[in-house]
Amino acid sequence: MEEKTTSLAFLNESALVTVLRDTYLSFSRRRESLNLTNPGTVENIAREVQKDVFLTNYMFTGLRADLTKPFSAVPIFQVSHAFSMGSQGLPPYTFAALYGTPKVFLQGNIDNDGQLSARANYRWNNAFVTKTNAQISPGQGQAMVQVDNDFTGKDFSASLKSLNPSVLEGGLTGIFIASYLQSLTPSLAVGLEAIWQRAALNAGPETVLSYCAKYKGVDWIASAQMQPQGAFSTSYWRKLTEKVEAGVDLNLQFPPGMGGRGGGLMGGGMRKEGTTTLGAKYDFRSSTFRAQIDSSGRLSCLLEKRVLPPVQVIFAGEMDHFKQQAKIGLAVSIEAASEDLMEQQEKTGGVSATPPPF
Repeated sequence: MEEKTTSLAFLNESALVTVLRDTYLSFSRRRESLNLTNPGTVENIAREVQKDVFLTNYMFTGLRADLTKPFSAVPIFQVSHAFSMGSQGLPPYTFAALYGTPKVFLQGNIDNDGQLSARANYRWNNAFVTKTNAQISPGQGQAMVQVDNDFTGKDFSASLKSLNPSVLEGGLTGIFIASYLQSLTPSLAVGLEAIWQRAALNAGPETVLSYCAKYKGVDWIASAQMQPQGAFSTSYWRKLTEKVEAGVDLNLQFPPGMGGRGGGLMGGGMRKEGTTTLGAKYDFRSSTFRAQIDSSGRLSCLLEKRVLPPVQVIFAGEMDHFKQQAKIGLAVSIEAASEDLMEQQEKTGGVSATPPPF
């Protein structure tokens, strides 16, 4: 024991260790003095535009009806029935169940065709969350498993994701995505994302590295992503008023093409492809309206209206001017909560409890 203590004391008295420790402490103090905040994640670097303003994730066609029955508010437990008709990509019937606590989130869906999807998230602590997602469909080879590990620091975010990981074939196969986003100043954050994938052992692995940056102003946010294959995307979000937001998203691709002017190696030119989308979001007292238009000639709008506290009506419409096509959708959502549960929600509404790890 005395020999170990002596060796550790010698290590602590080392000049190199002292310099490294002092450098780290000085760096930590300067880092704390900057008052940096968490910049979000690489996956959601353009969340304000792509998920809040744009209606791409909300668009649907045909008729849809959702009936939700909550049984408890703390912990969250509810079941739902979803019916659809004439919708593209939506099954005629889906049953779902949801359970959530500050540490655990569980969700399961099954449709009339037997397709099962399940989510299980667990919060290890305030900074580390593990998320799993599994889908099983009738037929061979129709299964998918995804495991995400997200770590949220004070001024950075790190994530490691795996899609269909396997070692059963004698080697590692699947898709693995690692990302890191770091705040450099209170307004500027930079990061990178690396993708490693291997479909089978008889195929070589493929790697992709992309870079991203995000700048946050007083009432606006700009972000950009660049990939080595020739893809570049940028977005800009601005809060115009207290209830009005607007955003624009630009995607450019420069894949190498065959032939063309300007030449390249072996006589290959460069094809230029791009799409620009402009959208706006209006929040009213009991409704939300979203509209967007892109450079391909598609005009879309979506209106969410809260008719009564438990009843919501959603109208969606899309018109493609170049293809001369139009799509519309109408949905009704009803939440059948008991009076006791509504009283429970009102009592716990003002309490700042930790939400489940969605």
